[in-house]
Amino acid sequence: MAHLELSSTDIAAFTARFSGAVIGPDADEYDAARHVWNGMIDRYPALVVRPRTADDVAAAIRLAQDHDLPLAVRGGSHNVAGSGVCDTGVVIDLRELSDVVVDPSVGTIRAGGGCTWAQLDAAAAEHGLATTGGLVSTTGVGGLTLGGGIGWLVRAYGFSSDTLISAEVVTAEGKTVVASDSENADLFWALRGGGGNFGVVTGFTFQGHPVSTVLGGLMLYRGDRAAEVLAAYAEWVPEVPEEMTTLAAFLTAPPAPFVPESLQFQPAFAIVLCHVGDHDAGQAVLAPLRASCPPDADAVGPMPYRVLQGMLDGGAPHGQRNYWKSGYLSELGAGLQAELVAAAGRMPTPFDQIHLHQLGGAAATNTSGAIGHRDAAFAVNVIGAGFEPEHDAPNTAWVRETWAAVGPATSGAYVNFLAGDDTDRVRSAYGAHVWDRLRQVKRAWDPDNVFRINHNIPPTSSASARQFV
Repeated sequence: MAHLELSSTDIAAFTARFSGAVIGPDADEYDAARHVWNGMIDRYPALVVRPRTADDVAAAIRLAQDHDLPLAVRGGSHNVAGSGVCDTGVVIDLRELSDVVVDPSVGTIRAGGGCTWAQLDAAAAEHGLATTGGLVSTTGVGGLTLGGGIGWLVRAYGFSSDTLISAEVVTAEGKTVVASDSENADLFWALRGGGGNFGVVTGFTFQGHPVSTVLGGLMLYRGDRAAEVLAAYAEWVPEVPEEMTTLAAFLTAPPAPFVPESLQFQPAFAIVLCHVGDHDAGQAVLAPLRASCPPDADAVGPMPYRVLQGMLDGGAPHGQRNYWKSGYLSELGAGLQAELVAAAGRMPTPFDQIHLHQLGGAAATNTSGAIGHRDAAFAVNVIGAGFEPEHDAPNTAWVRETWAAVGPATSGAYVNFLAGDDTDRVRSAYGAHVWDRLRQVKRAWDPDNVFRINHNIPPTSSASARQFV
């Protein structure tokens, strides 16, 4: 069916029943409203709307359906594929739904659908609580959680979605429902890993954990030591207790105060980490690695968790142009290490990076939700990044070349890291049984695939598809 153009009468009628901002192409703020975190994404929606209530969300969903328009949902807009915006359609920008309510008596954290992790972390920290968030605090709570949610607490407490207790969802029919283990359990299962395929989540309630000061920070090494340190890391990291989560990264050293001037702007290898619990115990875990590979700069020490959460923000600013390839790894074999070191030596811009996210621990033992590949030891992410359009071609070529060498060692994919051209890999994020179940839940809650501007899970075509409860 062809899109039915929105007339001024249609927009006026919608605006009259909508309590939030309605931003069209003629508005002064339109360009700012349509842009998302990934600067490579350049789309022109018919309207950007900012709901203040669940009824507003329902009205926006109806508007898109009545005119057969694409519908995109934006939380923090930090999605590399650019799912928070669409051409010619309606964008539901949830930024006004960003309140955080903490109940310290039971340790719960309730966050609006447009909340960022920085907002959630700040409110939770006042009560000595935290839950697994992203590695960059400007990331939206909603998108990260719905896709699983890797963060500094992933080995201690599981993925972000593992700590989710309930969600308030506006469905394709415009109804507001609660999803939890006891209400709409099929929907709740799918929301925890299945992405934004099943409705607009206006509120997330998490189980918080007692986290305040952690042992965290970064150990930095010269780039010409990368092979040595990666080999030592690969030997050391399997014995790390679940209280510690690490990230190994190839990067260009930043001009930070803790980085010696001789290393700044030079190729580097970093090990970033978070350890919850006794700080001396954490330092003891690090001691063998420090002894075998003394860092060229060492910024690991006790720090507030929310400070660690924002430590990498400067490396992922809004508007940076990003192209990624990612997958899961079972181990860091010698051959793969050599490929990674070689690829790092070919980075075309100083903004490119390669990340190795350590998994395992609680991420492996928790079996709730739709997350696939819980037995993975790592997620590898090859990040092409720049700030000018002329960076796009060399970065994209480098990422694809690196992936041709590294990809065969991977299995599946972490859905939050999939780029926009990875639609053929979405199914591999889940595995056959989980994928089939997700499609059946999709048919039950969104049979017309209204929520398709995402890493899409199409509904089953069978009218007899059953709901899982």
